[in-house]
Amino acid sequence: MAKLPPLEPSKILKTHSSLQAKKIRFEVNHIELPIGIKADFGIIRHPGASIAVPITNDGRIVVLRQYRFAISRRILEFPAGTLEKNEEPLTSMQRELKEESGYEASKWDNLGVMTPCPGYSDEVIHIFLARDLKKLQTKPPGDADEDIEVLLMTKDELNQRISSREEALDGKTITAWYRACQLLNF
Repeated sequence: MAKLPPLEPSKILKTHSSLQAKKIRFEVNHIELPIGIKADFGIIRHPGASIAVPITNDGRIVVLRQYRFAISRRILEFPAGTLEKNEEPLTSMQRELKEESGYEASKWDNLGVMTPCPGYSDEVIHIFLARDLKKLQTKPPGDADEDIEVLLMTKDELNQRISSREEALDGKTITAWYRACQLLNF
């Protein structure tokens, strides 16, 4: 896997304000960019997240239809979740897969990382392919605010849904699917 370009941190000269909400924090900082420009910027500080493309042994893809309050609708997405403090991305994803889908996987492939909103957030999402799935007898409890329907789709059904323009989609799901398809030669 190719290495990411090196970090080029900006210099925070002053923090004007900060607001903590659950696991994320919004800051307004006076920053000096690597090119020497100084200005005020808003940034969402995020602890990071993980997402997985779960594929059953018979080739069906586990997809969620989940309600997202920020956009007031349900969207198709893969199981994902925010990292807990000091939690490894794969450990987070293994937990989230069980809680959100009711499956566990014994084979995991690392598909790299993505930055979903680099213009205003430092979030990094770790992408995995989850295979050799087993349906759990009892699904562990997830977050109280989760409203999730678990769907099983073939590769062609998922591609049709993505291309139909009739689904609300998110970037992490499309990126994860694209990376999984590359690895699997779909």
